[in-house]
Amino acid sequence: MVSTSPLPPWPSTPPAHGGVVLRRPREDDIAMARELATDAYVPTIGTLPRHANDEEALAWIRRQMGRYHEGAGFSFVIAEASNDTAVGQCGLWLRELEAGRASAGYSIAPSVRGRGFAADALTALTAFGWTVPGLFRMELYIEPWNTGSIRTAERAGYAREGLLRSHQIIGEVRRDMLLYAAIRPTQ
Repeated sequence: MVSTSPLPPWPSTPPAHGGVVLRRPREDDIAMARELATDAYVPTIGTLPRHANDEEALAWIRRQMGRYHEGAGFSFVIAEASNDTAVGQCGLWLRELEAGRASAGYSIAPSVRGRGFAADALTALTAFGWTVPGLFRMELYIEPWNTGSIRTAERAGYAREGLLRSHQIIGEVRRDMLLYAAIRPTQ
């Protein structure tokens, strides 16, 4: 398939850090997608339906597969480095690349949370982001109650920049968001 994406090439070596590798989504990642769909929060922040069945989970995986070709950014599956088991999803969203900015996001399947996969994935995603020409700033938007995600951001080197009041709609409710950011290291 020839890409029509204005994005840089897909990484020839999958980004990795600690216990995870970031790889392309595959149709056999359906169990991970279905588990993410059982989480009370994950379906409110994206296109994965709550309690997705196999067909809905597969449709979500296929949407993730297309994110690069539509020019949205890089959607990766977070996989355990030791056995390639899918444990979550993360993305580097580049709609503001022309302005030197990107946003990132990550979700870990409930059964494997607390093992450091999110911080390892965000660290790998951030290192990969700095290979993208013209990218100077990566942002995370985190609800103030989400202490696990705040710890993940800080462990991966992101700094809190402020509170964005009534910033976005999540689950049909306008929510405040903390803004965390990482700035390209100077050489």
